Amino acid sequence: MAVTDSMLDTTDHLIDGVRCAVYDSAPDDRGEAVVFVHGVPGPMDDWAELAPEIAAFARVIAMDMPGYGRSQHPKSFDYSVKGYARFLGLLMDRLAIERAHLVLHDFGGLWGLRWALEHPQRLASLTLISTGVLDDGYRWHRLARIWQTPIVGELFQLASTPRTMKKGLDRVNPRPMPRAYVDRVGRYADWAHKRAVLRLYRDTPEPLSWFPERDFGAAAHVPVCVIWGAGDPYNPVRFAERQRNFFPDSEVHLLDGLGHWPFIDDPQAVRTPLTAFLREHVRA
Repeated sequence: MAVTDSMLDTTDHLIDGVRCAVYDSAPDDRGEAVVFVHGVPGPMDDWAELAPEIAAFARVIAMDMPGYGRSQHPKSFDYSVKGYARFLGLLMDRLAIERAHLVLHDFGGLWGLRWALEHPQRLASLTLISTGVLDDGYRWHRLARIWQTPIVGELFQLASTPRTMKKGLDRVNPRPMPRAYVDRVGRYADWAHKRAVLRLYRDTPEPLSWFPERDFGAAAHVPVCVIWGAGDPYNPVRFAERQRNFFPDSEVHLLDGLGHWPFIDDPQAVRTPLTAFLREHVRA
């Protein structure tokens, strides 16, 4: 299925002084929800092909995190893994979510896992889509290294357009990225968004630096579903099986011919294992 220009319907919430756009499929429900957390470059509309099917049997939450999409892009926000994990927790508190089934992608994996480490009693399940604990041997990809380099990163961001973005993604992704996807990202890519990306990457020189414990304790034993594009050029597929080092009972799905955004490359290939996993673990 091709990516469309569809967007999830949202309402605004003020969280710690930051206006945050939130999709909530059942705002009157309480207690348990499937929480989709995007990564870089977002926005939450990454989930537009997945959220409606999950919403047929569960409350579904998605959001544009600060610096992304329709949420504010404030200069003063803490654009670090810790800052985003804290914000995610405050948002779930506001929405009265007591048990969260986290569905994470890209940097959303670091944000969500950091929250889970600190709130294992509220974690119901984890779905890791081309993300997770990137242990020893992981090396930041070329684009990340550009963003982490002062001046070079700023110049790169100033020159970035939807056209150059598509050209760069198509060069490394197993399948060409749909123009609608690139345009959707570009719609929100003002300088404040681009600055947020630079600050996040520069605050994360090593992904493992935010998980010094290397032990997820009680969170390691919740149900975990790992879905990974076998052709991911940013997070190599060898890290998919390594998630069992941290979450021993994980089920792992490797998707041949798909890249870092497998839900964009082939939504159904992700929807099938994701729906089956969540139907099993979300309480009726």
